[in-house]
Order: sequence, then structure tokens, then C-alpha cells
Amino acid sequence: MSENNSTEDSGLQESFLSHLFELRDRVIKSALAIIVVFVCLVYWAPDIFHLFSQPLLDSLPAGGKMIVTDVTGSFFVPMKVTMLVAFIIALPMVIYQLWAFIAPGLYMHERKLIVPLVVSSYSLFIFGMAFAYFLVFPTVFNFMASYNAPLGAEMSTDIDKYLSFAMNTFLAFGITFEVPVVVVVLVRMGIVPLAKLREIRPYVIVGAFVISAVVTPPDVLSQLLLAIPMTLLYELGLFIARFYIPKPADDEANKEDQTSSASV
Repeated sequence: MSENNSTEDSGLQESFLSHLFELRDRVIKSALAIIVVFVCLVYWAPDIFHLFSQPLLDSLPAGGKMIVTDVTGSFFVPMKVTMLVAFIIALPMVIYQLWAFIAPGLYMHERKLIVPLVVSSYSLFIFGMAFAYFLVFPTVFNFMASYNAPLGAEMSTDIDKYLSFAMNTFLAFGITFEVPVVVVVLVRMGIVPLAKLREIRPYVIVGAFVISAVVTPPDVLSQLLLAIPMTLLYELGLFIARFYIPKPADDEANKEDQTSSASV
């Protein structure tokens, strides 16, 4: 009996270590992909930062400019922006490595969703960032700039603070636009029934406004620009999830997968 227990323990330990090594390898591959793209873009770091800061520059009054309050800010801030762009470009590789790591634990019919999920997740994240860059940034900056004239204040933003604001906003809107993917996955995996997701719709709407109040600047306009798309995307997820409701055939496939796994 003790020999059997020790054999099972050693098998579990080997399985855990193999998964840990696989996770390490996939993290290294993702990091290398980001670094390679970053090295290819680093020469154009000043141009990338200028494009990155264009929404704020367009909102400044005539002769207005951004400032640097940190000694090393003029070097590291463009590098950080370039790294952000490199991460966005390499994001499909990162998402693929993530899904490839968890794929062995999925059923066969669930693995077929990997490619659509990777494509849709990446596309929605880019759409969220584009929404923030082309609509939210100009709206918020023009709104804030309109308050400076009555005060007689000059709007000059430090590039490091602008980077922090922009990255937080990009992250908030990028994640927000993933709502349809989350809804479809919850329904397709059978974690939450579609009827239940429809039932909690009022709570989701309230939660959207609470989240937008926390992650956006303290003005009503920017909060609405996040809460309203989040609510609409949730409705879009509910609509798409109707086509991914698990069917009896999927249950039979699950049983077959479980039987084959047990026999192995």
C-alpha cells in the first residue's frame, strides 16, 4: 500500500513539474516575441511617442507643449510607449501561448474554439484601445482644457503622467471590450446558463457604471464613454452566446473524452 501511495505521489509531482516547465517555456516564448518586436521598433521610439501623444497635443492651446519633470523621462517614457506597442503587436503570440497551455485540459470540441477566441480576443482588445485613442482621449482632453481658460491656467502635462493615464485608460477599455468573449465562454463551457446571464442584466449595468467610475477620470463624460459600451457589449455577448449553447451532442462528446482519458 505504501509503495502504491509513493508511486502516485511521485507521479503527481512529475506531472506538476512538467506543467510548470511547460508554463515557463511558454512565458519565455511570449517574452521573446515582445522583445524581438521591441528591438525592431526602438529606432522609431520618438516618432511612436509623438503619435501616442497626438490627442493631447491637439487639445493644447496655441504654443502649448508637454513637459519633462524627470531627468530620465525624455528617454524612458518613449521606451515604455514603444514597449507597449511591441506588446500589442506580439499579443496574438502571447494569447496563443496561453490557450496552448490550457488546451490539453479541454475537451476536443472545446479546443476548436481556441482560434476563434484568440482572434476575437485580440481584435476586441485593439478595438477597445482604438476607441479610447480616437474618441475618449480627444473628448476628455478638450473637456478638461475648456476648464483652464476661465481659471487663467496653462495646460502643460508631464509626459510620464500622460503615459500613466493613457496606459490605464487603454487597459480599461481593452479589457472592457473583452466582455462578449467572456460571456460566450461562460455559456459555451456551461459555467453559467444564458438565462442566468440575462437575469442578472440589471446588476451588470450597475456594475458597469461602478467600474467606469473607478477606472476613468473623475468626470461624468468619460465614465459614460466606458459604461455605455460595456453595457452594449454585454448585450452583444448575450446575442452571440445563443449560438454557442451546449447541445446534447456536446455532452456525449464530453463523456467520450472522459472515457478515452480514463482508459489511457
